[in-house]
Amino acid sequence: MTTAVTTTDAATTTTAVPPLAGFTVGVTAARRAEELGTMMERRGAAVLHGPALRIVALADDTDLLAATRGLIAQPPDITVATTGIGFRGWVEAADGWGIGEDLLAALGSGKLIARGPKARGAIRASGLVDAWSPPSESSAEVLDYLLAAGVEGSRIAVQLHGEPLPDVVEALQVAGAEVIEVPVYRWAPPVDIGPLDRLTDTVLGGCVDVLAFTSAPAAASLLARAAERGLRDELVAAMCGPVLALCVGPVTAAPLEALDIPTVQPERSRLGAMVRKLESEMPARARRLPVAGHWLELRGHAVLVDGVLRPVPPAGMALLRVLARRPGRVVTRAELLRALPGTSNDEHAVETAMTRLRSALGESRLVQTVVKRGYRLALDPAAGPAPVGGHCLHGDSR
Repeated sequence: MTTAVTTTDAATTTTAVPPLAGFTVGVTAARRAEELGTMMERRGAAVLHGPALRIVALADDTDLLAATRGLIAQPPDITVATTGIGFRGWVEAADGWGIGEDLLAALGSGKLIARGPKARGAIRASGLVDAWSPPSESSAEVLDYLLAAGVEGSRIAVQLHGEPLPDVVEALQVAGAEVIEVPVYRWAPPVDIGPLDRLTDTVLGGCVDVLAFTSAPAAASLLARAAERGLRDELVAAMCGPVLALCVGPVTAAPLEALDIPTVQPERSRLGAMVRKLESEMPARARRLPVAGHWLELRGHAVLVDGVLRPVPPAGMALLRVLARRPGRVVTRAELLRALPGTSNDEHAVETAMTRLRSALGESRLVQTVVKRGYRLALDPAAGPAPVGGHCLHGDSR
């Protein structure tokens, strides 16, 4: 439940609605999903979890064990650490197998490259020393650095970060290097696919405003599962339309952008920056209208009436979106009926949903009944600009 924050001084009392209040966010992550969801909930969002993948336990990963033993037997000239959690997990898994010291000795005999500050921190925490790290945290910049230095005849270990890096590996091999791919943690489909399917169905039902992705495999897995169910085209259409695709960075966004799905990303690939980006993005996407002496701001599953958050049932929200597309104009009952999810041809369903909508809004005059014709939003065409802090936009959050 969203709690408004009230501030009081000698002159005024204002109630600030959290920036994500009224919006629903679907989280597809497996790792750090709870942390991400909590940050969004603190900002007012309703969060739905539908993990699109799971992480294979390192201790049970025979591929990782084989790669580790191979590197101990024949140490690499260069090791590329791509993630902090991956490098730490690799060392911890090796410790569990009783070969941790041997692994560190093998890696320390060569040159260590860190893709970013977290990987660099993990290398140093293990007692090793990194030689270089790109300011961009980009695999492409790591590749450019290695190719510029020359890698012919070198044995290079590349710690993967949940998915293959075919472009990097192939470029190094073409340049004459022997590349050992180290699958430090691997993604697999979730054991229980139910939550992911429910999240997809909720998106297609029009009840999710944002899908959040923290890894490219999660985005690819969501699309692959939707394809198995014959729903991929519908899901892509939703993300090309009303549903915002929020990605932690460009690597994560790649599977979506390959399908021309627009994405929103923070400048820095961090969860906190990702949430702050959403915090600034969503209020600006809301629809704000002057209606019957009040200001209405349409959000995902709620409406702000003069700055007060009022949750609205899904059927009522469906009617309100249709009315808001043509504010001040009459919308017929037949057209409103078509907008209601899962209803029959009984126009009485419109009247029932309208009654609940008016009750949720707390002001019956906002939606007027036009006898024998339908309903209309009582638009104030001569109203001035929205109050300070509001958003006068022509778009709709849907």
